[in-house]
Amino acid sequence: MAATAALRSGDTRVQGASAFPPPPVAARPIDRAAWIAAFRFVRSETERRAAPLSAEDQQVQSMADASPTKWHRAHVTWFFEQFLLREHLPGYAIYDERLHYLFNSYYVAAGPRQPRIQRGMITRPTMAEVTAYRAHVDRAVESLLGQAADGALEAVLPILEIGLYHEQQHQELLLTDILHAFAQNPLGPVYDSEWRFPAASGQGGQAPLARGIAWIGHEGDGFSFDNESPRHEALILPGRIDKALVTNRDWLGFMEAGGYAKPELWLSDGWYAGQAEGWEAPGYWRRAGEGWATMTLGGLRPVELDAPVTHISYYEADAYARWAGRTLPTEFEWEVAARDGALPDAFGLVWQWTRSAYVAYPGYRPLPGALGEYNGKFMVSQFVLRGSSVATPEGHARLPYRNFFYPHQRWQFTGLRLADAA
Repeated sequence: MAATAALRSGDTRVQGASAFPPPPVAARPIDRAAWIAAFRFVRSETERRAAPLSAEDQQVQSMADASPTKWHRAHVTWFFEQFLLREHLPGYAIYDERLHYLFNSYYVAAGPRQPRIQRGMITRPTMAEVTAYRAHVDRAVESLLGQAADGALEAVLPILEIGLYHEQQHQELLLTDILHAFAQNPLGPVYDSEWRFPAASGQGGQAPLARGIAWIGHEGDGFSFDNESPRHEALILPGRIDKALVTNRDWLGFMEAGGYAKPELWLSDGWYAGQAEGWEAPGYWRRAGEGWATMTLGGLRPVELDAPVTHISYYEADAYARWAGRTLPTEFEWEVAARDGALPDAFGLVWQWTRSAYVAYPGYRPLPGALGEYNGKFMVSQFVLRGSSVATPEGHARLPYRNFFYPHQRWQFTGLRLADAA
């Protein structure tokens, strides 16, 4: 089944809509209509992305890192019910307490949960029943926004805002997870027959990185996740960063030079991960005659040589940089260059691996309560990615945004750009 035209050419936006992001939380007077519009915008985008999928498609869980579409739709609904409605809508009746066990993700303080690797076993509630659950919570949230006193909304809007950005994260996962599931199917299912990867800018060359102290992190205006703060100073060493992303054509050079078979290029854990999983090319690449094809949201297609390489792990990105005699930028170098407008493809194509470990900024404190589990407890053994991808919803990408994944993972739209020391 084809998706709507809004996903074609890699465009993940709702066409003609401009309701996201919502007004600043501190704006006065509170624009209730704008907040309701932002809520509807995000909630409808989830359903739009799920619409091309059958009930069977929405049930499948292809690996432990992925979740079924139906689970994503229910989990983001549980988030609003658990953290917003339960606490802030007087007289609200929980839709079904049993769903809180099924659709809690990793919030230990919120109670027990279905094991992550068993989410695909949740055949009930059905897809239609999840739709009814979403509608029930939607009505309650809109009632809260429309009827609560301004004073009560002081506590409500920050939770609503993080809930909206949280749902957008799951909208991206919805696409990447179903792509992984479809890639396991010998029939090569198609999500949208007219989907195309967006064209890169084509700009080459390098942008200079001047030695100095740079301010890094969220500046204090608008939304941010807690891991983007506190704003702090970081040393930038002199060097250069590529304007262009590494392409499939570039990556083929690495492959043809035996890059996957040269242990001297690889971190030890990366070498063993690649050997164990049989890596010889990026994720979803398959041999097709004398060339290569790749599984996309538009089905199995020939590899586009000039498109950015994607679905690579940190280990692969690091090995490629070693092979090229270059390095990956730090997340701070990336942020400085992107802020200066030097990275034309910083957003909207692929998340870009940096060589920065995902750790807390100096002085970081997690949010109080269960929401404090959102980011802080994952600050170990992962690497930071910057930018956004073709699957990232409109309004979600921001300059200081810190995405993070384990170094072996490659089912996301992850790529790279290179840098040099002076």
